[in-house]
Amino acid sequence: MERGGFNGVGPDEEAPALKPAPQQRYRTVESHDRAVVQMAPMEFGSSADGSASASAGPRYIKPGTNLRTDARMHMASSNGRSSNGSQGDSKLELFGFDSLETETKLGTMMGVFVPCLQNILGIIYYIRFTWIVGMGGIWQSLVLVAFCGSCTFLTTISLSAIATNGAMKGGGPYYLIGRALGPEVGVSIGLCFFLGNAVAGAMYVLGAVETFLDAVPSAGFFQESVTVVSNTFVNGTAAGNASTISTPNLHDLQVYGIIVTILLCFIVFGGVNIINKVAPAFLIPVLFSILCIYIGVFIAPRPNASSLYFPAVTGIMAGSNRSASLKDTQRSIPIGTLHATISTTMMYLLSVFLFGALSTREGLLTDRLLCAAVAWPSPAVIYAGIILSTLGAALQSLTGAPRLLAAIANDDILPVLNYFKAYEGSEPHVATLFTSFICISCVIIGNLDLITPTITMFFLLCYAGVNLSCFLLDLLDAPSWRPRWKLHHWSLSLIGALLCIVIMFMISWTFTVVSLALASLIYYYVSLKGKAGDWGDGFKSAYFQLALRSLRSMGANQVHPKNWYPIPLIFCRPWGKLPENVPCHPKLADFANCMKKKGRGMSIFVSIIDGDYHESAEDAKTACRQLSAYIDYRRCEGVAEIIVAPSTSIGFRSIVQTMGLGNLKPNIVVMRYPEIWRRENLTQIPSTFVSIINDCIIANKAVVIVKGLDEWPNEYQRQYGTIDLYWIVRDGGLMLLLSQLLLTKESFESCKIQVFCIAEEDIEAEELKADVKKFLYDLRMQADVIVVTMKSWEADPDRSGGSKKDDPEVYRNAQSRIRTYISELKEAAGREGRPLMEGRKQVVVDEQKVDKFLYTMLKLNATILRHSRMAVVVLVSLPPPPLNHPAYCYMEYMDLLVENIPRILIVRGYRRDVVTLFT
Repeated sequence: MERGGFNGVGPDEEAPALKPAPQQRYRTVESHDRAVVQMAPMEFGSSADGSASASAGPRYIKPGTNLRTDARMHMASSNGRSSNGSQGDSKLELFGFDSLETETKLGTMMGVFVPCLQNILGIIYYIRFTWIVGMGGIWQSLVLVAFCGSCTFLTTISLSAIATNGAMKGGGPYYLIGRALGPEVGVSIGLCFFLGNAVAGAMYVLGAVETFLDAVPSAGFFQESVTVVSNTFVNGTAAGNASTISTPNLHDLQVYGIIVTILLCFIVFGGVNIINKVAPAFLIPVLFSILCIYIGVFIAPRPNASSLYFPAVTGIMAGSNRSASLKDTQRSIPIGTLHATISTTMMYLLSVFLFGALSTREGLLTDRLLCAAVAWPSPAVIYAGIILSTLGAALQSLTGAPRLLAAIANDDILPVLNYFKAYEGSEPHVATLFTSFICISCVIIGNLDLITPTITMFFLLCYAGVNLSCFLLDLLDAPSWRPRWKLHHWSLSLIGALLCIVIMFMISWTFTVVSLALASLIYYYVSLKGKAGDWGDGFKSAYFQLALRSLRSMGANQVHPKNWYPIPLIFCRPWGKLPENVPCHPKLADFANCMKKKGRGMSIFVSIIDGDYHESAEDAKTACRQLSAYIDYRRCEGVAEIIVAPSTSIGFRSIVQTMGLGNLKPNIVVMRYPEIWRRENLTQIPSTFVSIINDCIIANKAVVIVKGLDEWPNEYQRQYGTIDLYWIVRDGGLMLLLSQLLLTKESFESCKIQVFCIAEEDIEAEELKADVKKFLYDLRMQADVIVVTMKSWEADPDRSGGSKKDDPEVYRNAQSRIRTYISELKEAAGREGRPLMEGRKQVVVDEQKVDKFLYTMLKLNATILRHSRMAVVVLVSLPPPPLNHPAYCYMEYMDLLVENIPRILIVRGYRRDVVTLFT
């Protein structure tokens, strides 16, 4: 096989087994894999020669099915290829794509158009429409119908744009909103929309029962309620007569409503196929009843009268709620929903004129079933249409709501919803029972006028979410945003969202505030208790684009000291022994937080794996995931990076050159001091340690080396004492800034800062002290300044207490080890006839300079022990490694410097100021 293609395999030949390359960690795709099974031809049970069995039909394979025990599937995949071996088979399985389900799906008509039509043509049109007529006028009603119709139309085209931007799973608007605005927003709006659908089922059931009791008053078990309406206004003048309105008894509504809800639930339990068979029986009489109303209006007498007002705007999501049952969501949802929206809006606009010309205002206000009274040929047709319309809408609500709840549960965001999960291809029975319970509870309330605003708020909240999702995706215009139905500009989606919010507040301030508060509470709960999910939502894209724009605006110029932030590069495991399951020293994360004000800022945690990249790439990915999880566990804001390199030195050199972008490159390298190098006889550490420091100096990175990391206090261990700074060389103010950052932490906030400066003569001490105090004052830093003269270094160490820590024996032992090491280097060089080499690097040894460095470190260590024995932490300047000096000697210097100091930070700044005197 050549690179990029297959050779020598014909259509009827059996493909040879492909052997993975050495260290290849990817397995070949087998014919019994899930992707292959789903994308294979539907002729299961083919024989070995390619003939298909007539009895083997298509069937759906649920997740978790043991395919190896399936005889037909085993026969189909025994040859390592599809059953018929045709060249027309889908090759998506070669690329590892998950295919869509193969069960029987619904088309545009029955899957979207009919459910939307049934939901929109509900109870409001029949028994509340004529009452609304009397509250407005024809022109006001036209404006309001157009206003609400615009809202639903804009929502529909926003829904169409998102639904045609890729394959869509179950969940309808919840799926669209969640994938666009994130899981928190998706779950909060999705649960509210579920409640709206569940309560809508109760509204439709109550409407059907109320109509039935109006048509057949004798069917009621209890006495009707009678309401007397006086001072009715006719054409703006008060009439002296009073009117009475009879309504069914609340208990009758409850009894019949519970019975009807239970019957509908039995139908819903039968599944989508049964519902689709029943749906035309509900819809056809409804359409016929509307036609009868129009005929009756045209043949009825027309008195001089005005008007009506507001149609129902809910129901356009009924089709998208069934997204998991649709054959082609990208075609069915836009076409079906748009046709249902436009046709019903035109019907409502026509009804404004017809009902406005039909009756007087008094008749519109008092006759709740005026449409039945004028219908041709008999009111019974309208009663039947109303009952079937409301029952059909209730059936659609009780069908869509459980599937919506099951889709939310299947995403596994909230563990509390696990009871409502439903496997693909199965009915959400538990979710249906819960929906039925909510519906029955609302039926028991029995107040249709109280239930209606609740539904409207939840539906409008969902519509606003759909419009905002489309607005965000359209505004960001990510490369993956390629909808087939992009009929508008992003501003229209924003207008649609604003219209939804305006309508909510126009209907009821109280219900709007309650619905928004409920959605906010769910959002907060999901943020706290929900599992993190990365759905590629629009907010992530917005953050990414904002980060890119900010990065470009920052440029690559030098950052002003006022805008300088520490971006530490945490070197996790260069040395030191840790358990295998601990990717980073736990106190390094605590120290990284200490370097950031109030924990804000970014840290980069880096670890290096020695080896070949091709062999260790998968190990690096696994280690990176473990390190990221550990960073989150330690509550440190940072990212993890794992590098595979032949050695630690080479890996770090790559990191220090390439890590970061623009001015967001790490500017401080933080690592642990290698305290164990001599105890564990790790002879490779000195050269690696010196190489890292030299690379940082060349790359102009600051360095912070932490000694005593095991004793570093956590956030709950409060420290009392001083933070002592031994300010020896100019470092741009980094040491001063680090001390101030330490004071912002609770564990160090009770400490005081002492700054120690080195003066050559006593006469310079006072002048130096005054200058440093003035400098600290201008920097708004409070600290005590102590000047140490070099003459005091010559004092006898025994005068400081004669402790073992100041014993010159430490110096003599280090001097002896260095001389032994240098003599071994010289012997090897003389034996091999080459220059003096340490590893592969040529070095130059000046024994007088070695003794001078060693003695300087001894005196500095003695000074620190004399003045800062009780300090909480000591900060001292890092001496740079001498050029062409043996790394072993430098490690001896450093060991002598930190000898017996329990907690010390060795700091080296860089050629930039990190603090400024000016405002």
